[in-house]
Formats: sequence, structure tokens, C-alpha cells
Amino acid sequence: MTTLFSLAGRTAMVTGASRGLGRAIALGLAEAGADLIVAARDNAKLEETAGAIRALGRKARTIAFDLADLDAVQAAADQLTGEGAIIDILVNNGAIGGWGALHQSTLTHWDNMFDVNVSSMYILCRDLSRSMVERKWGRIINFASYVADTGRPNLSAYVASKHAVLGLTRAVAADLAPHGVTCNAIAPGFFDTDMAAPTVGHPERARIFRDAIAIGRFGDPREMVGPVQFLASDASAYITGHMLPVDGGVANILSLPIVVET
Repeated sequence: MTTLFSLAGRTAMVTGASRGLGRAIALGLAEAGADLIVAARDNAKLEETAGAIRALGRKARTIAFDLADLDAVQAAADQLTGEGAIIDILVNNGAIGGWGALHQSTLTHWDNMFDVNVSSMYILCRDLSRSMVERKWGRIINFASYVADTGRPNLSAYVASKHAVLGLTRAVAADLAPHGVTCNAIAPGFFDTDMAAPTVGHPERARIFRDAIAIGRFGDPREMVGPVQFLASDASAYITGHMLPVDGGVANILSLPIVVET
């Protein structure tokens, strides 16, 4: 690995790190040389992730809290800042989804979606960036979605929350750019994770979604590692306020399962 992509001497915090994309990302950052703070609700699963990181020769600590509980998110941020924890890289990966027709949706569902997907991210960006500003170096990577700049039926709260993630990312980027801190978003498409199981594990639904993916398959969580390593490293020093699709071509390529005779 060239020094441009090396994360040696850096410490990264990843939310939603107990499984799926978050676990793959945490391990990928460790492989690039970073020490890790891994966060999620399930401390037992977090310890499994931390153990895998330590097996790579990197340091790892766990901090368990629920992104839906904003008081708990604030307490975690206060604990880390109070301890003087050095966090160079913040990866806001944790999120929830949820289907439902607009006319059947509730304000409770809407509020929960925004608490987990946006408000918790705002708290962590705000509080954990302060030491980055002091050190004049930092990387914040927020997880949006391929729906962050488009619409989808039956996903009103989720789509709106991911639009908000993109807006927050650009606003944070503007605030922190003069201080040597970048903030970018990643927009995943369909990955083979627990969160996507209702789609990936349903044969007919999976076929429909695969047909919409230009590459023609669901992503493997390990395929998220390279983009995160890039945005976390000096290789992306001149990039901020950007949203990087990692989606096999869902957002920007119209994939139609037909053959045109020529």
C-alpha cells in the first residue's frame, strides 16, 4: 500500500459496526493501518468485530449505544470527548430502513427514521469534529443512499432522511473545510447484508432488483472497503462535499433487461 492510502497512526470510529457494511468497513480500515472505535447496539457482536480487528494487529474498543436514543448518542459523544479520545476518521454508517405506503405512514415512524439516520449523525459530526478542527486534520464519511437525490414509492421517510444526510454532509463540509477536515457521503446501492435480506432473500424481488443493477448482481460488503479507505485517507484530500455512489450503476445507469437486435 502506498503512503497515500495508508491510515497508519489514525483512529477511526465506525457506527453500525457489528455486522454488514459497518463490520466490513471497520476491518478494512484496520487493514489500512487504523485503530478502531466500533459502535452499535449489540455489544456482544461489537466484541466479535473488535476481536477480528485485534487479530489484524490493530487496537479496538467498543462503545454500545442505540442511534434511535439521542440522549444515548449524546452521552457517547460526551464520553469520548471527555476522555480526550482522538478520532481522526468518523464513519457514520449506522442506519435503518422501512417500507410503507405514504397514506399508512405515521409521524412516529418518520421521527424514528430521522433520529437514527440524521439527528444522531448530526450530533456525532458536531461533537467529534471539534478535536479534528483543533488538529487541522479529519475525515467524516456519512452514509447516504442511492435514493439521496431521487424518489422511490413506499419509502417516504427513508428517502427524505437520506436527502437530509446529503444536505447535512454538504453543510458540514462547508463549515469544516477551512480547518483541514473533509466531509463526504457514500451512496450505497443494493448489498448482500442483513438489512437487505427482505430483498436479497426473496427470489422474485431479488431478480427485479438485480435487473436494475447495471453490473447485474448485489454488492459484497467487502466492495465498500476501497471507497471508504479512499475517502478516509490523504488520497482524497482535495475532495469534500461530494457524494460517491457505490451501487453497481443503479443511480446513474438505466439498466433494462432487454436485448435490442441490430
